Amino acid sequence: MPFDLIQGAAVIGQSGGPTAVINQSLVGVVEALRGADAITGILGARNGVRGMIEGRFVDLSACSSETLEQVAITPSAALGSSRDKPDRAYCEKIFEVFEQRNVRYFFYIGGNDSSDTCRIINELSDDAGYELRCFHIPKTIDNDLVGNDHTPGYPSAARFVAKAFMGDNLDNASLPGIKIDIVMGRHAGFLTAASALARQRDDDGPHLIYCPERPFDPERFIADIDRVYSSKGRCLVAVSEGIANAEGEFISAMMSGAGEKDAHGNVQLSGSGALGDWLANLVKIELTPKGGKPPRVRADTFGYLQRCYPDASDIDQAEARAAGAKAAEVAMSGDKDGSIAIQRISSHPYKSALKVLKLTDVAAKTKHMPDEFITDCGTNVTDKFIEYAKPLVGALPAVGRV
Repeated sequence: MPFDLIQGAAVIGQSGGPTAVINQSLVGVVEALRGADAITGILGARNGVRGMIEGRFVDLSACSSETLEQVAITPSAALGSSRDKPDRAYCEKIFEVFEQRNVRYFFYIGGNDSSDTCRIINELSDDAGYELRCFHIPKTIDNDLVGNDHTPGYPSAARFVAKAFMGDNLDNASLPGIKIDIVMGRHAGFLTAASALARQRDDDGPHLIYCPERPFDPERFIADIDRVYSSKGRCLVAVSEGIANAEGEFISAMMSGAGEKDAHGNVQLSGSGALGDWLANLVKIELTPKGGKPPRVRADTFGYLQRCYPDASDIDQAEARAAGAKAAEVAMSGDKDGSIAIQRISSHPYKSALKVLKLTDVAAKTKHMPDEFITDCGTNVTDKFIEYAKPLVGALPAVGRV
C-alpha cells in the first residue's frame, strides 16, 4: 500500500431522504474497500450521524457478495437514514467516537447537508492533527448539488415522475377535467420538469409546468389553466411543492397556515396535501361560471412515492455504484477529502465521468434549474431540458391510440 496510507477502520453512513439507488453507492464503497491493506474494518452507521454518536454500527465486512448485490438493487437506505443536521458541537461527538474506534476513513452518502457534515468533521480532524479521510458521495432526488450534472437518485425519481404523468395524462384524456399534480422540489425544479418527458404527442400533458425558479402568481395560474382548458377541454398541470411568490414566501406554507418545520429548520412541504387542495379549490372557485356548474378539478400530491419506487433507471444504478467506488478508490490513493461529482461528457451518445470536488465547493450550496431549461413564459420546459433529462431516465412505455 502507499506509504502515506494510515491503517484504520472505515465508516459509511447514509443521510436524508432515501432513494432508489442510494444502496448502490453503499455497495460501491464496500466492494472497493474490501481487501485494502489499510482498512481494518468496514462499519456501517445505523441511521447516519445519529448512529455514529450512539456507537451503533454494523460490520459490513461480514456481508456476503450475494447479500450486497441484493442490497444494491433494493430501494431505500439499507443502513437507515437520519434527518439530523449536525453543527460543530454535534460533529465533535462524532469525531470522539471516530478517535475511540480508530476510524481513519469516513464516507457519507447524502445531499447538501451531508456534504457540510463531511466538511465540518474534516476540519475537526485537521485541527486535531488526526489523520482522517472524509468523502461525500452525492445523493438527492432534487438534483440540486452544485458541481454535478445530475445526482444519483434523480434519474430514477425523474423516471417515476415521467411514468406517473403518462398514466395521469391518459386518465385525464379519458375523463376530461383539470388535474393538478404536486411534485417534490423545494428550491430546484428538476423533478417537476421531468413531467415533460411524459409527452409523446402534441396534445399530451402536462400542459402547464410550474417550477420554483419562477415566482408563482395565483391569478396568472388561473388564467393559464383557463386558456388551456378552454382550448383543449382538459388540463393536466405539474406544480413544484416549492413554488413561492415574488417575495420568496412558499405558497404551501402560506396556504396551510401552519409553518411546520422539519428537523433541518425548513418549512415542511412534502408531508401535506394542502398545496394541491388549495390550488384545486382556487381553480374550482375562479373557473365556475356564475350560476353554472363548476369544472371537474382534482389534485394529487406525489410526496414520498417519488423517492424509492422499485423501477430504477439503469444509468442511475450504474452511476450511483460507480460514485461509491470512486470515493473509496480516491481515499485509497492518498487523497484526504472531497466530494464525488458526476459530470456529463456527451448526450449523444450519453457518457459521463466522475470528478472529485473540494468539500467547501459543494457543502450547503444549492443548484437551481438554469434559465435555458425554462421557457420565457415560465409555464413549460425547453427542448434543452428534454435533451438533458431524456437519456437519464431510460426508455419509457409507448402509448397507443385509436
